[in-house]
Amino acid sequence: MRFAILSLLLTRLVLAEPGLLLGKDMPGKSFSGPLPRETAYQRQLATRLRADVTHLAVKIGERNSVRAFAKLNAARDWIRLQLTLAGYRVRSHDFVAAGKTFSNLECEIPGQTSRVLVVGAHYDSAENCPAANDNGSGVASLLALARYFKTLKERPKCTIRLVAFANEEPPHFWHESMGSLQYARMAKKRGDEMVGMLSLETMGYYSEAPGSQKFPPPLGLAYPDKGNYIVFVGDLKSGPLVQRCVGAFRKHASFPSEGGALPGEVEGVGWSDHWSFWQVGVPAVMVTDTAPMRYPHYHRPSDLPDKLDFGRLARVVDGLGQAIWDLSR
Repeated sequence: MRFAILSLLLTRLVLAEPGLLLGKDMPGKSFSGPLPRETAYQRQLATRLRADVTHLAVKIGERNSVRAFAKLNAARDWIRLQLTLAGYRVRSHDFVAAGKTFSNLECEIPGQTSRVLVVGAHYDSAENCPAANDNGSGVASLLALARYFKTLKERPKCTIRLVAFANEEPPHFWHESMGSLQYARMAKKRGDEMVGMLSLETMGYYSEAPGSQKFPPPLGLAYPDKGNYIVFVGDLKSGPLVQRCVGAFRKHASFPSEGGALPGEVEGVGWSDHWSFWQVGVPAVMVTDTAPMRYPHYHRPSDLPDKLDFGRLARVVDGLGQAIWDLSR
């Protein structure tokens, strides 16, 4: 009885929050039913995503400042090489924490105005974890988007900036040494006109099993319990950006999607690099498969490429590329 009363009070508290946006408040309609046959581009993209995730998770493996600093740097150097081969001039934002030097890497598609849309993913791993999904999938998606944007002839109105962040995982998470926090503060200080940020975080796991998707109560009442969709989530101030992201994605992608703008204190809402941009007043959204709320191998040695669905991830990245291009215009 006590749990039921507590759950009811929590439900009323959350659902009464001004600015709250749930699935029903998103524009367009989430795709449902059997997925259409994949395109030739999506098949090619799935192969490249698998290769990039495998390089990070298997060839490099665990990569962090605690147990695998040399491999963290190896991942950094490999990402720099991939962006350079894609035709970008890569800039390094270096910072020092606990006596070690870390690097965020940035490159961009210049826009017609001074406004900047940031798209980022962290390349470090949790301890004792090869990190195929968290966050090899996000980094591979970032690289895929970088390659896609180079194929487009039109110049965006808003500069699209792609950033690979160090130090998202513990012990740096939500601390001064978090790479994205260092970057967001630096960019704000130098006067970058950042209009929004998308964090690509743990994007490769999907399931059709009933009950495979969990959310903290009472949010489970508002979303499907099959973990077969991609999620766009932000805090209350980022609500308009969440809606724009979902609307643009649904316009281009035949893939299930959900969105929400929730209090930042709700479990999971601020669990990635988008949190850092909230700290400097920039609307920011996480694009995710919801990590431990769906993925049974989260932060475990079993987070390996064979657990991911690269065909579905390719569909997400394909739609996301077109959606981001729309957002930049």
